Amino acid sequence: MTVRRALLRFLAARLDARPASPVLRVAIDGVDGAGKTTFADELADVLRERGRTVIRASVDGFHAPRAVRYRLGRDSPEGFYRDSYDLAGLRSALLDPLGLGGSLAYRAAIFDHVTDSPVDAPELRADPGSLLLLDGLFLHRPELRDVWDDSVFLRVAFEVSVPRGAGRGPGWGSPDPHAASNRRYVEGQRLYFREAEPWRHAGVVVDNDELEAPFIVDLA
Repeated sequence: MTVRRALLRFLAARLDARPASPVLRVAIDGVDGAGKTTFADELADVLRERGRTVIRASVDGFHAPRAVRYRLGRDSPEGFYRDSYDLAGLRSALLDPLGLGGSLAYRAAIFDHVTDSPVDAPELRADPGSLLLLDGLFLHRPELRDVWDDSVFLRVAFEVSVPRGAGRGPGWGSPDPHAASNRRYVEGQRLYFREAEPWRHAGVVVDNDELEAPFIVDLA
């Protein structure tokens, strides 16, 4: 068994043992290029192997409109941190319906940032006892901390995450974390670190610098 597989199985067992009231809501947080989506997808697969029903979603389905995202300017780190996402929409469409007293009727996305328009995602109904795995940036902001039943923060150095993100292909920016084109994103995430200290509020902190050998840094 690989180191990565063993860690995913450990986390799956941890989540499987936690009560869902009525849905276990779990955040997979980290910087751009931390590997959040892949990590969440793989964790979902292991949970399904254990017989659990998993709802997968991404905060990228809850971007704010372009006029809001860039109200402080297209290069603003503060704008990147504070204005990228519609947190009220995220809560009302997805997180609150799956929480205690919620309707269980949810939508996994409400906005397409590429077309800058709302999306007509269907309303779905969650089964009690399901798990929500939501990946994305800034998920330990104060506005969201009370939502999570558990969470993972993927710790990755910018010297690793920025080239990893740029490696996705054309349009993903420079591999140099000090490049001017990356200032909005790197400094915006540093602002998040200063204000929210996500590693202090995460249920599990995982070092994901080495994709084949992640390891647990801290466990609540």
